[in-house]
Amino acid sequence: MKFAWKVIALSALAAASGVALAQKGETVKIAFMDPLSGPFANVGQNQLRSWQMVAEKLNAKNPAGVKFEVVGFDNKGTPQESLNTLKAAIDQGFRYVTQGNGSGAAWAILDAVNKYNDRNPGKEIVYLNYAAVDPALTNAPEKDGAPGCSFWHFRLDADTSMKMEALTSFMKDQPNIKKVYLINQNYAHGQQVAKYFKDAMKRKRPDVQIVGEDLHPLGQVKDFAPYVAKIKQAGADTIVTGNWGQDMTLLVKAMIDAGMKTPLYAYYAGVSGTPTALAAGKDLEVYGVAYNHSNFGGEIRQIGDEYKKRFNDDFYTFATYNGINMLAAGMAKAKSTDPVKVARAMEDLEFKSFAGDVKMRGSDHQLQQTMFITKWQKMDAKNNYNVENTGYTFVPIKQLEPYVSSTPTSCQMKRPAAAG
Repeated sequence: MKFAWKVIALSALAAASGVALAQKGETVKIAFMDPLSGPFANVGQNQLRSWQMVAEKLNAKNPAGVKFEVVGFDNKGTPQESLNTLKAAIDQGFRYVTQGNGSGAAWAILDAVNKYNDRNPGKEIVYLNYAAVDPALTNAPEKDGAPGCSFWHFRLDADTSMKMEALTSFMKDQPNIKKVYLINQNYAHGQQVAKYFKDAMKRKRPDVQIVGEDLHPLGQVKDFAPYVAKIKQAGADTIVTGNWGQDMTLLVKAMIDAGMKTPLYAYYAGVSGTPTALAAGKDLEVYGVAYNHSNFGGEIRQIGDEYKKRFNDDFYTFATYNGINMLAAGMAKAKSTDPVKVARAMEDLEFKSFAGDVKMRGSDHQLQQTMFITKWQKMDAKNNYNVENTGYTFVPIKQLEPYVSSTPTSCQMKRPAAAG
């Protein structure tokens, strides 16, 4: 709420001093490109509504004086369809795009944005990445038009390595963790969850054994019972997964069907459908790592409550809130909606999020932010957000300041001449 009042005060100050906001009254269109059909449609639909609602709420009081409009494009979760939706957005005049579900799609979009911007000076596009967490997106050097570490890309989520630093900082202090089974989706994100877990635990708890590891096809497994049987047979006392969407929900259902009580450490236990599946397990022990949790107060809680009332669904992608606030602050600083000027203004930009101060690191365009470890448990007086109307909620049990999960970058970014 403090940030909201600062925004209002800044706007009032500008008006009182006679400072004209060059961009005031402009409509800034953002193209949302994620699955709106297929196995992950429930997640994509939820997140599109999240972007749209946050834009609606902040339109009346953002420091840039602009109106944000978010329009959905169905990329079906594939790199090829992502290229088609990007072309459609460009043809319709969009200068800002956002995507998050799947690093494969993210790479395709980023490569296309890099090439398009090189070929079309004066018509550049900025890509806001709110959930694709492949660390290479902000680390791999950009060379000969290849994607990675791009001036045009800004990541609002914490990447896989950052989340794993936070998660393992908690797990290393849990003496019951001795034998871990890794199960993940077989694409960049899932492969990296496994890699970064093994690397981190080797440093922090070398006594922990990896007793099994599976990489399964993305969005294609209909029954996880065979995987659960393997986990049981391996004698694991802990499961670690980066699964999301249908792949997480079905994994949880298979665990419950098998009567499995093995503690689960997850990246995306709160994503659409999974909490309802978790609730069927009653006392299933589940921990999560994220830049947010279910029980914030203030403006973000008000947005969440209204979202639930309007859509009978949970608002869980808080990166949408940071994304709109960052764009507005960048446009106010740049006194423009021009993507080149705004991108430069957002480098090293510090602003208030729902969880304190955050900074968009200029060297690689990776947001530096607080991380939380949460535990799935019954609601109580203090933690009273009713996740998916289950009577359960994700309770924060450990808060880690930004420096804990901040990982170094190898980025050597190429910047356009106009941006200095």
